[in-house]
Amino acid sequence: MSKRILVVEDHEDNRQILRDLLASADFTMIEAWDGEAALKVAAAERPDLILMDIQLPGIDGYEVTRRLKADPALRAIPIIAVTSYALSGDEAKARAAGCDAYVTKPYSPRQLLAKIREYLA
Repeated sequence: MSKRILVVEDHEDNRQILRDLLASADFTMIEAWDGEAALKVAAAERPDLILMDIQLPGIDGYEVTRRLKADPALRAIPIIAVTSYALSGDEAKARAAGCDAYVTKPYSPRQLLAKIREYLA
């Protein structure tokens, strides 16, 4: 059975890129377009890994990550921040919220898949 990855991303174009990339690597993609949906989908679907955008409508990715990591049933799911936030201190802020890894946009598809595989190994 293929690993299931929840992609939390508000831009359809970015979700389509990830849809194609993850399908090419035999992953199953689950989608959420905002923070509220991410919390509901993560609880219902229990994905193997989450790719989390930080800049989301409503609840931002930092807060979604904090809530997921506070839930005993969900805290073991690895969360990789995939964000355009690339200023000094942004990675530390993502890690402080509970993200296990941090990838900046634009990213190398090969490097992103390597990071995903590292956390699913």
